[in-house]
Amino acid sequence: MSLTAAPEPAELVAWYAEMGITEALDEVTHDHFAAPAASEAPRPRPVLPTRAGQPAPVALRPNAAAATAPDDAALTARSLAQEAMTLEALKEALARFEGCALKATAKNLVFADGNPGGRVMIVGEAPGADEDRVGLPFVGRSGQLLDRMLAAIGLSRKDDVYIANVVPWRPPGNRTPTPQEAATCLPFIQRQIQLADPDILVCLGAPSAQVLLGFKGITASRGKWVEYDTGTRRIRAIASLHPAYLLRQPLQKRLAWRDMRALKAALDNVSQG
Repeated sequence: MSLTAAPEPAELVAWYAEMGITEALDEVTHDHFAAPAASEAPRPRPVLPTRAGQPAPVALRPNAAAATAPDDAALTARSLAQEAMTLEALKEALARFEGCALKATAKNLVFADGNPGGRVMIVGEAPGADEDRVGLPFVGRSGQLLDRMLAAIGLSRKDDVYIANVVPWRPPGNRTPTPQEAATCLPFIQRQIQLADPDILVCLGAPSAQVLLGFKGITASRGKWVEYDTGTRRIRAIASLHPAYLLRQPLQKRLAWRDMRALKAALDNVSQG
């Protein structure tokens, strides 16, 4: 019987790396859940070379929000928002704010678009990939659908509507903002609504309707008129389906069309009054 020669150490290390083994273990058993003894500093574990073609580990971008407690972040947000006397000052305050972890992964702050003096303010939930890239809300396919819906009732983004989001930074993977992320950013969007001072507020999607109007389900609550207190006056508010949802569920456009017609009627009544 012939015995196979032991592999060279370098070949063995390369084989481990190829198999995806990236950390070497020593011969002593360690309890990795136990705190290190006070007299002994934790020893760094040796790391083997990465596999061929595999990118080297990238250092994480520092994130001040990771060290900020949720309560502290909310207090800071409230303070910064109330200090802003104009929409431009509010945008600058948001750019300085470090209390939301989404800022570390987003490309751009997505503050607003449209006419700040418009009679209607539309608030969505959070930017998507297109919005994050451009730095403006509702510019992708859902934004194009929204523009067509507004045009059908005689409104334009440029002249009649001011558009923003509850959360101004894109969540990774276009996921829905968490309740904590929405709560942290809430003082900013509340102040934005107050400064824009629209006649009618339209919340698109469940997160926006829940955070700003207190609705629990968008399907059951859409199309219902409520009053929203801006802090300086009470205005009419309505929730509707998000255009991104309508792209996935085209049959539901009939419900959104009812909401647009209700919006048009409300604007006509305000004008006549």
